[in-house]
Amino acid sequence: MSGMLKKMSKNTKNSLITYGIVIAAYVIMQVLISAGSISSLLEGLMVPLCYYIILAVSLNLVVGILGELSLGHAGFMCIGAFSSAFFSKCMRDVITVDIVRFLLALLIGIVVAAIFGILIGIPVLRLKGDYLAIVTLAFGEIIKNLVNVLYIGKDSNGFHFSTKDAMALNMEPDGMVIVNGPQGITGTPKDATFLIGFILILITLFIVLNLINSRDGRAIMSIRDNRIAAESIGINITKYKLMAFTISAALAGAAGVLYAHNLSTLTATTNNFGYNQSIMILVFVVLGGIGNIRGSIIAAVILTLLPELLRGLDDYRMLIYAVVLIVMMLFNWAPKAIEWRERHLRFGKRKKEAVQ
Repeated sequence: MSGMLKKMSKNTKNSLITYGIVIAAYVIMQVLISAGSISSLLEGLMVPLCYYIILAVSLNLVVGILGELSLGHAGFMCIGAFSSAFFSKCMRDVITVDIVRFLLALLIGIVVAAIFGILIGIPVLRLKGDYLAIVTLAFGEIIKNLVNVLYIGKDSNGFHFSTKDAMALNMEPDGMVIVNGPQGITGTPKDATFLIGFILILITLFIVLNLINSRDGRAIMSIRDNRIAAESIGINITKYKLMAFTISAALAGAAGVLYAHNLSTLTATTNNFGYNQSIMILVFVVLGGIGNIRGSIIAAVILTLLPELLRGLDDYRMLIYAVVLIVMMLFNWAPKAIEWRERHLRFGKRKKEAVQ
């Protein structure tokens, strides 16, 4: 019993440290922004930083905590982005209070992404390893390509749908094209702010950290460690895998809502919602440490800011970026680096115990 209490207090302490780091970083950045100490380019990266952190933390729930490789995370982000942007553009003149409209759009993006998470998760989670990675990758590409051929318009007769072109919608002259195929959605209200992104990060951390430290979280981790042993003691494998996958998809949808409302034009390109985006999110997770939530946050921040901070070094920017990736990977995963970290951490722990 005492061991359990000690463990719980350690988990709580780690969670509070993570919250503290995020809050401190937000306060420091707000002070710097207010003082005019950072460039407008860097200030414009604050909202992207927020949705990349949410994406990294939510994917870590599947890759690190559940132990399954998913490459379709950008697909759930795409679903959240387009469903919320569609709502916001339709309701722009109806709901004039920006924060109310954004909160409703956020709710819609999360719910739609969660529904797709359930629909995709039920058949897909029967697979594992490379097979699961391939199928989730295909899902992400299918979603992106479907959005690129979708045309939706609205006039006095209601909504019109087409997969051919905007002329095929057959709308009245005063009709409005909302989704215009490869050109996406234009005129989405830019309701996303750094404060909203910061609050969504805290909510994401609260959901993920509480899940990890709960009974359900321990059941999910037992499936990761030994599926057969978990099943033998009565743990419902399908239920807990689907729970983790759906929560991860819903949080990715929230990141998509933030992404969509930070831009005036939303398009489903390969860089935005395709394979490259899913791989980049996975890189955040791997470099930060699989299963390490705090590491995912730090990796997302470093790898998002680094290309912009090195923009002045045109010829060497990507070279330095690649070197940093390699160094971070070696530091996190090389056996010698792990031994060095454990030795120093153990030394610090012994020193603290000796003082006590």
